Amino acid sequence: MEFVSIDVTDGVAVLRLDRPKMNAISVQVQADLREAAAELGERDDVRAVVIWGGERVFAAGNDVKEMADLSYADMVKVSASVSSATTAIARIPKPVVAAVNGYALGGGCELALAADLRFAAEDAVLGQPEVLLGIIPGAGGTQRLSRLVGASRAKDIVFTGRFVKADEALRIGLVDRVLPPERVLEESVAYVSQFSGAAALALRAAKECIDRGSEVDLDTGLEIERQQFAGVFATEDRTRGITSFVENGPGKATFVGR
Repeated sequence: MEFVSIDVTDGVAVLRLDRPKMNAISVQVQADLREAAAELGERDDVRAVVIWGGERVFAAGNDVKEMADLSYADMVKVSASVSSATTAIARIPKPVVAAVNGYALGGGCELALAADLRFAAEDAVLGQPEVLLGIIPGAGGTQRLSRLVGASRAKDIVFTGRFVKADEALRIGLVDRVLPPERVLEESVAYVSQFSGAAALALRAAKECIDRGSEVDLDTGLEIERQQFAGVFATEDRTRGITSFVENGPGKATFVGR
């Protein structure tokens, strides 16, 4: 991977974007994200993930210079790459937190939206300014943003292309925590570290239920939940967890991730 690196410590992977100067999301970065997501999903030593763009910027958007000369026919081919990168991140079957320092705009905001939670610096700025270029979000912005903050708020942000500062982002549910800039990565890692010894298959099932359930009607969502609920009874962690609860009370189980 050229512009993305993975560093794993005690079950937590930090997925770092590093494409100077502003982490613009190029076709190569999209390919790197897909490759990284596949690796993180498969690695048994990774129990949770933090996505970080560095101390200065999360990601300022897709690479506009790459798109400048593309025709409609070209974009029909390229658009699948744009959306599949963020979808690959969203489908990592483990808890994922986006640690947002600086700007998360356009494709950068869409990448943050693909995480399960977003921890932002006090001076972070998020937004979907694509309309100001005469285009629209193409990597999940119209869909994940509206599901997160509601249709009317998403329309305001997308229609105007305005920037959303951290305090407003917290108020409307676009981010989940606002922290001093120097603590964003540290707090994100600390949060996901609690999952290093958790029941990995139960977490995977819970994420699947919530994500897939939000895409369907209630009855179908409840059926997804029922099937996943029954499925975790086939795991060793279920045996360990329930046995420990009966014998020792809650919160004392030791899980093995299978």
